[in-house]
Amino acid sequence: MNNPPVDANISDFSLNSERKALRRRMRQARRALSPARQRLAAINLRNRIRHQLWFRQARHIALYLPNDGEIDPTPLIRLCWQLNKKVYLPVLHPIRHNRLWFLPYTRTTRMQRNCFRILEPALKQQPRRPAWALDLVMLPLVAFDADGNRMGMGGGFYDRTFSYKLAANGLQGARLIGLAHDFQRVDALPIQPWDVPLFGIITDRARYMRRA
Repeated sequence: MNNPPVDANISDFSLNSERKALRRRMRQARRALSPARQRLAAINLRNRIRHQLWFRQARHIALYLPNDGEIDPTPLIRLCWQLNKKVYLPVLHPIRHNRLWFLPYTRTTRMQRNCFRILEPALKQQPRRPAWALDLVMLPLVAFDADGNRMGMGGGFYDRTFSYKLAANGLQGARLIGLAHDFQRVDALPIQPWDVPLFGIITDRARYMRRA
């Protein structure tokens, strides 16, 4: 008779504890940044992205508004507007659990706070754009490694929304780019079966593009 997988259960518990501790540490470090450091990081991020071919070619781009010390893509959003690119923000799906819609975002978009107190376009804002129809999605993260693995806030919103990419190893549909402060990099992150691969990660100091 086979013994129950006690070691596996202990390992899973230990891994979850480590991930929670890492998430807590990185969030504290982000929130500790001064406004001046955040502004400088935001400008450096924009300058690092603006000349990338995948950015120049994209017309429909999803970004986010910063929360909880996340690196601020607002200068990048303004650049998109200047270049006549269409900008979209994530909105919590009103019916499907832990999934996202993407609604247009302009200087005049009416905003509201969701259940996490994060600003998002009002749901009456139209038209929505399907996740698969976006050219480029630049998303926040809590921690990452140089191989392009990402740790989010734990809700799985982006992974569920872009789960269609798993069958094609991330090559179909929107190109996913993580945005972060460079200090959020760690040596390695464990990969879960449901983790959607990123094309790369851009920080205020470096680029970490996924290895083929």
